[in-house]
Amino acid sequence: MVDLSRLPVVQGEELPHKRGSTLDADSSDEQLMLAFREGDAAAFEALVQRHRGPVFNFILRSTGNPARAEDLLQESWLKVIRGSRQYEPKARFTTWLYTIARNLCVDSARRETFREVVPLEASRRDGAPPMSDWLADARPEPDRAAHSARLRPLLEQALMSLPQEQREVFLLREYSGVPFKEIASVVGMSENTVKSRMRYALEGLRRRLLELGVDGEWAEGERTVAR
Repeated sequence: MVDLSRLPVVQGEELPHKRGSTLDADSSDEQLMLAFREGDAAAFEALVQRHRGPVFNFILRSTGNPARAEDLLQESWLKVIRGSRQYEPKARFTTWLYTIARNLCVDSARRETFREVVPLEASRRDGAPPMSDWLADARPEPDRAAHSARLRPLLEQALMSLPQEQREVFLLREYSGVPFKEIASVVGMSENTVKSRMRYALEGLRRRLLELGVDGEWAEGERTVAR
């Protein structure tokens, strides 16, 4: 969870605050960000509540380090605060936010040579589904639970074995639900390249799981790449 108490002061400036917000739960991200730019602190808190889980999951699975992920999450939101005065809704807010988070992950990876494996279940935030649920078959309980428990650590290994460029596309699409067109803007590649990376990621996961002794039944839950 993002610690809002750590965010009010940025480079000597107080977090903008304005009473009497007229925004509600149906307000778009862009409306919230524009309201925050004008001094509505509640709009920023709404953005954090809305996106902290998916962004944290993306950062954690990109870095493989929970402590570093927490720091990068805080830094991502601090960059949003710093950039608020210049914000213009030229693109979706999530494109901007994930671009910030992704760039921080890339910079962090360049500085770090050690990557520790993190259990996928450890990062379930705000209802984000574990990978095992996405790949689980239709077996009834308790068979399904036993199958998922056996599969989970193997999925963890398979995911972390993917090249970074494939893993980040997979995470953005399957964990954060970012559309391919938006992912293309985040990673600075064409949409076709992004879809190709997604296909390679799925193939890599399947191949690695086979090497680890998992049969092909998990592929029944595979989602269509081109949406």
